Amino acid sequence: MKALRIERRLVRFAAARIASSIGSGRGAGIGPLRLVDVSNLNPPTPGWHAVTPILAGICGSDLATVDGRSSRYFEGVVSFPFIPGHEVVGRLVVDGIDANGTNLSAGSRVVIQPVLGCAARGLSLCAACSSGDVGRCGHLSHGHLQPGLQTGYCSDTGGGWSEGPLWAHASQIFAVPDALSDDDAVTVEPMACALHAAIRARYQPDDVVGIIGAGTLGLGVLASIAFLDETIRVTRPRQVIVGARYPMQRQLATTLGADEVVSPSHLSRSIRAATRSLVAGRPDGRNGQLLGGANVVIDCVGSEASLTEALSMVAPGGRIILVGMLGRVSIDLASLWHREVELIGAYAYGTEHSARGSERTFDLAIEMAGAKKTGQFVSARYSLDHFEEALAHAGAAGPRGAVKIVFEATPSRTTTKREG
Repeated sequence: MKALRIERRLVRFAAARIASSIGSGRGAGIGPLRLVDVSNLNPPTPGWHAVTPILAGICGSDLATVDGRSSRYFEGVVSFPFIPGHEVVGRLVVDGIDANGTNLSAGSRVVIQPVLGCAARGLSLCAACSSGDVGRCGHLSHGHLQPGLQTGYCSDTGGGWSEGPLWAHASQIFAVPDALSDDDAVTVEPMACALHAAIRARYQPDDVVGIIGAGTLGLGVLASIAFLDETIRVTRPRQVIVGARYPMQRQLATTLGADEVVSPSHLSRSIRAATRSLVAGRPDGRNGQLLGGANVVIDCVGSEASLTEALSMVAPGGRIILVGMLGRVSIDLASLWHREVELIGAYAYGTEHSARGSERTFDLAIEMAGAKKTGQFVSARYSLDHFEEALAHAGAAGPRGAVKIVFEATPSRTTTKREG
């Protein structure tokens, strides 16, 4: 089968890092990613099911890896060579069973919850996995699998950037309802991340919430806030203000229910007006530290600049939810200490608790993907042999009017695109 595979070649990682300084994804052709013919992987143990990918998304963590810019923190929980692709909708090759114990027939569409927790590794459940918080599993490099925090970063499982099949444990498999399109289904994994972040934000009805970034995660958080209000009885905050850089992002953010959508450079000013905050000015004329600010700031970018911005506009005693993946940075954290701000990571998913009771994040995300038609975020499909073009498009999604770029993993002679 054909697959895109990343090998541990330091020279290629270095070359990709240099090329990515021109633009994210631009170094795909000279970096560690290659289109290769690989033999079908064997199932790790009984209880695993072969899944043939239909669509597989490209996310920011994938781009960071391809660009040679991923944090060294992940070195111990990744095994090489690996086939990327953790945002996956596919079909079961033979009859199987899903995470809810439902029997599924061959050909059934499924999405993969990619975290390789204790159940997938054949281990007794750790405290996190026992409570349903699989994203916090403490055994990501143990058991009968090679290290890998997720499918798509483990040499034993395969990944969605391939003709397949990849291998998924029953605990990772969720059935896709017939009414859900493939485009909706491929967004379930990032929507699960967005839902988890919105729930961890713990906003209240009188709060002002600022969202930095309006890519897939930022728009997903917006969709989650509306979905939680309409379906789960989690009342939306008083005002949601979004910093969106590009016209398509601004249009979608407005459609999804943002109360105010502004350019990133005006976000602090809008939060200042909404909260009637004073500001500690700066002698260089740039935006200064708000002395009040937003009750919650959700950082969906994950950069030194975005976290610095979040710290400058969050209220004393407020919360910053870090959704975008942040690596090594140099940031002045004096305001975090002085203003007693909570900095909260929101990585993945697990079990959420609401007025409806305890539910898996993925079950909620499947429901939300249908309700909010999140397949609208899919802007372009590429075949595997056009991976260089696909990754360059993903790296420049915003300026090109796109949101989510995906691989159409089924073998095809042509590239299918919806321009954005």
